[in-house]
Amino acid sequence: MRQPTDLEKLAAQPIAGADGLAGTFALQPHDAVASDEEHERVLSNLGFGSDFTDYMAHATWTAEEGWHNKVVEPYGPLTLDPAGAVLHYGQETFEGMKAYRHDDGSIWTFRPTYNAARINMSNRRLAIPELPHEDFLASIVDLVRADARWVPSEPGTSLYLRPFVFASESFLGVRAAARYEYIVIASPSGAYFKNGLQPIELWVDREYHRAGPGGMGDVKTGGNYASSLLPKVRAAQAGYDEVLFLDAATNTNVDELGGMNVFIVMADGSIRTPALTGNILPGGTRSSIIQLLESQGTPISEETISLQSVLDGLASGDVAEMFACGTAAVVTPIGRLASDDFDIEVPVGGTTTAIYDELTAIQLGHAEDRFGWLYKIADAS
Repeated sequence: MRQPTDLEKLAAQPIAGADGLAGTFALQPHDAVASDEEHERVLSNLGFGSDFTDYMAHATWTAEEGWHNKVVEPYGPLTLDPAGAVLHYGQETFEGMKAYRHDDGSIWTFRPTYNAARINMSNRRLAIPELPHEDFLASIVDLVRADARWVPSEPGTSLYLRPFVFASESFLGVRAAARYEYIVIASPSGAYFKNGLQPIELWVDREYHRAGPGGMGDVKTGGNYASSLLPKVRAAQAGYDEVLFLDAATNTNVDELGGMNVFIVMADGSIRTPALTGNILPGGTRSSIIQLLESQGTPISEETISLQSVLDGLASGDVAEMFACGTAAVVTPIGRLASDDFDIEVPVGGTTTAIYDELTAIQLGHAEDRFGWLYKIADAS
């Protein structure tokens, strides 16, 4: 039996209910909320991460006061000195999560304690003060309750939440900052990939790497994503949807996409995924899928997976499917792998769809939450 990771152990710790945390971030007046017409325009034409709600949560950290000034305030531009440390030294972490409206109108989120634990893991790596789990959860509760009208109800939709921390002290010098801002913004969103569960095509990049041994590949910080952008731009220009990165040490083993983990479905029904080596983000969706598969008795292994073994498996038929996963896209099938010396079609089968269906059914309250992953934010209004 697989042993839980440290993140999974932290995510399993009990946390107060939403009513007990509500009010930690004090709601500020807002005299310019979006009109009913603007609200309807956004909800009737949902993209991903392109429109934002009326409010945002905000707290500040200083050495003298710790985390303080916890408020839910009107969404709007920030004031940052040109010498703000984040602009020069990149001290920044973030998370991604969603709020879902269930059929009865209540609002829930999925494994928020995993996000709370992971942002602190990221913060430790970037020498940023940790945020108490209760404050993280309270910021989500208070923001979503203030912005409840922005949580959509159509199938496949959600309120995407982006908590982030950045160094705001003004100085030039290579050291950890002495002031930080924690903010949560929210965006009513539809599918991450416009074609939904249509297979995506991947360029396997052998020139660039998103992270290396001893680096920051296992934390959510902007630099990891910035390093993936040039390969993604080049891949997109060639007609590919995403990039599959290889390990930096040997340039032979499968790591992950720019923002998603990878799973390989074998013809015998077993499933493989790259092990968490420190280069790969420990995705919450990845963790959930592994637990789902184990509960069903599906053989699942976390291991070093060479690119050549994947190509050989596709050629022989031993590899039956491949899919990528992450909070934004949830699960998406992979339909093609290509690089300078190969171009191979990946079969699309029912395992990927079944995992997507079960995971989203739990998130939306349509299936039993036997793992205790759901967290109720608000009753129906």
